[in-house]
This record gives sequence, structure tokens and C-alpha cells, in this order.
Amino acid sequence: MRGFAGLISAILLCAAIAAFAPIAAADPYEADPDLATRDEDYAAGKRAVEKKDWAEAARLFQRAEIRYPDQADLQNILGFSYRNLKQYDLAFKHYKRAIEIDPRHRGAHEYIGETYLMTGDLAGAEMHLAALKAICLLPCEELKDLERAIAEYRARKLSLFTPAMFRVGGNHG
Repeated sequence: MRGFAGLISAILLCAAIAAFAPIAAADPYEADPDLATRDEDYAAGKRAVEKKDWAEAARLFQRAEIRYPDQADLQNILGFSYRNLKQYDLAFKHYKRAIEIDPRHRGAHEYIGETYLMTGDLAGAEMHLAALKAICLLPCEELKDLERAIAEYRARKLSLFTPAMFRVGGNHG
């Protein structure tokens, strides 16, 4: 009987993992991948992102936003476009809106965390890392990416404090 219970437990665990695998493997940046088929401005904005034409992407996504103001993917990619234009206040505005619409939007948590690092706010990035740890039941790409970005940020900060800075009698500029 004990072996049978173990077998049932193993089967249930495998079924649970199989049920969540598609969620973990879904496109990390799109909760609604059909929006591009429904809205030409959104589709054209995505093409502009592929070309790294951030100004054109932001312009097109703004137009799509008029029709879809409560679409989390649109808010996220609009934030990403502004981030690449170094318009961080607008990037934060749109990432926060994406998270307000969909608190479990993995892409928005990753991108806002990376943007916090770009603006020197490690605590802000770590807050969204914690959110991703709670959201990603299985390891997800967004969690790995933000963990890597935070580790690189910390390494850069540590490398600024080289031993030469602390030599007594050295040239300190």
C-alpha cells in the first residue's frame, strides 16, 4: 500500500509540473500575443522595436494605447521603448501601469527592475526580483535575467572600489 501511495504522489507531481510547464515556457514579454494581429500600430511598433527604432516604436505604441489603454503587454513594450530612449520617467510610468493591470506580468517586473538598476536604484530592482521569485513557480527567463543584471550591477559597483583607491600616500587625484 505504501508503494502505491508513493506512485500516486509521483504521478500527481508529474501532472502538476506538466500543467505549469506551458506557463513557464510562454513568451516572457507577451501575455496577449494576439494583439499584434488585432492592431496594426502595435504590430508596426513591434517591427520598429526589432529595428531598434525606439522613437518610431514609442510613437506607434502611443497610438495603439489610445485603443488599448488597459493592455499590459502594450504598456510594457511602451515602457521598454522609452527606456531605450533614456526617458526613464516615462518608462517607469508605463511599467508601473503594466504591473497595475497585470501584477504577475513577468516581463514588466524584469524590465522595471533593469530600469531601476540603470538609474542606480538597487533596492527597487530587488523588490521586483522578489516579485518574480513569487510569480515564477518554476525558474523563468525573466527571473534569471534580472538576477544576472543585479549580479552584474553589484560586480560593477565593487570594481569601482579598487585597492589602489585605498593606498596610503598614493596619488588620489
